[in-house]
Amino acid sequence: MNKRPATTALEADVEELLARANRQARLLRAAAQVSRNISSILDPEDLLARTVDIICDEYGFYYAGIFLIERLEDGQDWAVLKAGRGEAGRQLLARQHKLLVGGNSMIGMCTALNQARIALDVDAEYAWYPNPFLPHTRSEMALPLSIGPEVIGALTVQSTEEAAFTEEDIASLQAMADQLAVAINNARLHKQNEQLFYQASRRAVLLRAGAEVSRNISAILDLDVLLSSTVYIICEEYRFDFAAIFLVENTPADDNQPWAVLRAARGEAGRRLVEQGYRLPVGGETVVGQVAAEGEARILLADEDTQTGQDDPFLPGTRSRLALPLIVQDNVIGVLLVQSREAEAFLQEDISSLQIMADQLAVAINNARLLQRLEQTHQELLRHRTYQTIAAATGETIHWVGNKAAPIPACVERLREDVARFIILAGDLLTGHNLVDPPAAQTILRAYEHLQQHYPRLVDAAHRLQQLPPEKWPQLLNIESVLEDLDIIEDSSKTILKIKEDLIGPARQMKFAAEDIEAVVRENVRSFGLPPQMVTLTVEKDLPPVKIDRIQMGRVITNLVKNALEAMDGQPEPRLKVAIRREGDRFVRIDITDNGCGIPPEELTKIWMTFHTSKGDRGGTGLGLPACLQIMERMQGRIGVTSQVGVGSTFTLHVPVYRSAG
Repeated sequence: MNKRPATTALEADVEELLARANRQARLLRAAAQVSRNISSILDPEDLLARTVDIICDEYGFYYAGIFLIERLEDGQDWAVLKAGRGEAGRQLLARQHKLLVGGNSMIGMCTALNQARIALDVDAEYAWYPNPFLPHTRSEMALPLSIGPEVIGALTVQSTEEAAFTEEDIASLQAMADQLAVAINNARLHKQNEQLFYQASRRAVLLRAGAEVSRNISAILDLDVLLSSTVYIICEEYRFDFAAIFLVENTPADDNQPWAVLRAARGEAGRRLVEQGYRLPVGGETVVGQVAAEGEARILLADEDTQTGQDDPFLPGTRSRLALPLIVQDNVIGVLLVQSREAEAFLQEDISSLQIMADQLAVAINNARLLQRLEQTHQELLRHRTYQTIAAATGETIHWVGNKAAPIPACVERLREDVARFIILAGDLLTGHNLVDPPAAQTILRAYEHLQQHYPRLVDAAHRLQQLPPEKWPQLLNIESVLEDLDIIEDSSKTILKIKEDLIGPARQMKFAAEDIEAVVRENVRSFGLPPQMVTLTVEKDLPPVKIDRIQMGRVITNLVKNALEAMDGQPEPRLKVAIRREGDRFVRIDITDNGCGIPPEELTKIWMTFHTSKGDRGGTGLGLPACLQIMERMQGRIGVTSQVGVGSTFTLHVPVYRSAG
């Protein structure tokens, strides 16, 4: 009879132990289930959001929330809510709920001490710290999320039952919290690795694109072509929506105020702004002006733009801008501006990769500028040398012009006398025969009266002619003599004009353009009107355009063909061969071959000297070939000759290929 109460107490103890064991087993199973569910989630945001739901579902808790520690702008560490269960969690997240580490809250103490905290009766223990978003909470446990000694956050689990947690629950729930901390840390590391991989991949893409841009622009030496081509190539290789190049220039009219002048831009709007001389002050409020002044790259997002609310002059809808300085030897020579309609198209870590490309571009621009100045200096030097040659050859020129001009006055005087004689004799004849009415007679008589008034000397000379015997008249009055004098005047005038053109022509400013060399050669050879059987023209297919001054190139072809025809004078079967073909990547070669008399070896080095001629009495001025040499040099080409006496000569021209943006 007395043993019954003891048995009942023992049974109660056993049941309690069994219940506790079952609870521990359930908690461990739940912890294991939570670990399995979260171990494969590698996205940090997804991990946190799903974990609070999994914990509540597996453990049957009313609410769960995850805090992560962050140091905010006030310099203090805060436990910031990153995920919460249900509507309460969404509202707390919207309010950016946070608790001070080391504060009086359970999360604050838990994270500061790296120890779990239990509140069995929240209303009694934390009545002064209510949470209006979780009104049904009766008990709460805060568990630190730590990796070794470092606390990275805390987990709060809450129940609608009082005393829902025991001290024994801490071990099993802390094991789950430790697994969660490891999962959070792994997700963070995975995110970091993904970011590092993305950054490395992006950098590799940018470097490859930069290398391609550098390869494409490195061979372009014409500054205008370089700039216009570069903005196109950059947009194509980097997939940017827009690119523009500004060059820094000082304007004397503006008190030498430096300006970033737009020199090339992608698209029709950019082209119009280039034509309008669009420019921005260096050091102004614009990103281009600031980069030009400071020499450091800047990224500008839509909400940072000082011009927000104004339409972008280049690309409406622009949301990201990147301005890179173009620097040569610590001097900012310009700015490369790239834009995108994407919100965050440029990252801070992109700058180093893109700046490498910008540095290559700056070097290419500087090289093109130096070459442009060198070409200008070269052209000026050539003109100066030409004028020096003219000055040095003044004596020879006067001699040549004097020889050609000397017969002109005598011829003119003879013509004047002969014409007067014809008119006066005709007038006397008409008057003597009373033939004064026809219009022709009236015209001759008016001329007769004009001579009597203005040239009485010629009238007297003509009347004296009538006193001579008739047999003397043909000697003093001969139409053939008149025509011969006209021929002398014409020949002398043409020679003087040719001397002038051969001297001055090569010094004229050239207008270079991309030309079809075959068309230029055909046009100038055709102008001679040669028989088809005399000329053979051979042209290689797919010749590239050449960079020449069409008029000056025509002068070279004309001179060489004329010389060839003169060399073949007297040849029973003259043959002129013209061959055009490509030679390497830089030149198109033109060979003009004749089967004329040839040039003696001792003359080959002299034919390029001004006023030297090997034509003897055939009328050469010694200016044609020197002019051809100067013209070819100014066009950055070459001219040469090979010849054999009695066989013929070949003049070879190397004409530079036109380098386009492509």
